[in-house]
Amino acid sequence: MGSVGAKEVPQLIGPDGRRIDGRQLDELRPLRIVAGALHRADGSAFVEWGANKVMAAVYGPREVHPRHLQQNNKAIVQCRYNMAAFSVDERKRPGLDRRSQEISKVIAEAFESVIFAEEYPRTSIDIYIEVLQANAGTRCAGLVAASVALADAGIPMVDLLPAVAVGKIGGQIALDLRKEEDNFGEADLPMALVPQSGRLVLLQMEGHMNREELSRSLDLGVVGCRKIYDVMKQALRDRYSVTPAAPAPSVPTEAPA
Repeated sequence: MGSVGAKEVPQLIGPDGRRIDGRQLDELRPLRIVAGALHRADGSAFVEWGANKVMAAVYGPREVHPRHLQQNNKAIVQCRYNMAAFSVDERKRPGLDRRSQEISKVIAEAFESVIFAEEYPRTSIDIYIEVLQANAGTRCAGLVAASVALADAGIPMVDLLPAVAVGKIGGQIALDLRKEEDNFGEADLPMALVPQSGRLVLLQMEGHMNREELSRSLDLGVVGCRKIYDVMKQALRDRYSVTPAAPAPSVPTEAPA
């Protein structure tokens, strides 16, 4: 281990090329998605992604509050992303901080670009994302959960929106950073895209990459998003698939002789 100030810096990539949790550089953390996890929301989803646990609920289209935000030609998309006070090791102050407000805004803008909002003028589509346990990549996990929840609510969209963070750790480009990699790595690049067209609807970066590293990161992120997209679709299939009923036992029409 090296050190930065008083902090010990873990070795993020071992001699065998594997990361501290045993993954390859291009490997996702385990991902589980449950669609329809809440019964009182119009749509909902629970995402367990590595050590992240995120719940999303969607309400609407419904009346806009406050009313001055109402738009005559389309629905507005509102998002509230929040990290629970107990979601991190050091208890955070309850309520929306500046980071939560910024993430809420970028997620709402991402969905505005794919929802057919003109179908529901003068209404609001409200997305609530609650991070119950955090371990890096929570905005991507929240976006994935919200996307499945929107589909569960029957909100028409161009497509689902998979999202993933790519980063630079130990000089290498890696997919789906965990907490230690996010804290001690050189760069973090969360992204979300429309799978059918490859159109990016969210792209942010903290840290430093050169042009070649950025290009490789985007390519790796696209591959990761397509894998996540398959899990999202399967969650919705599991939610709405109808298992054929077992045939009823035959009843004899005549008493045996």
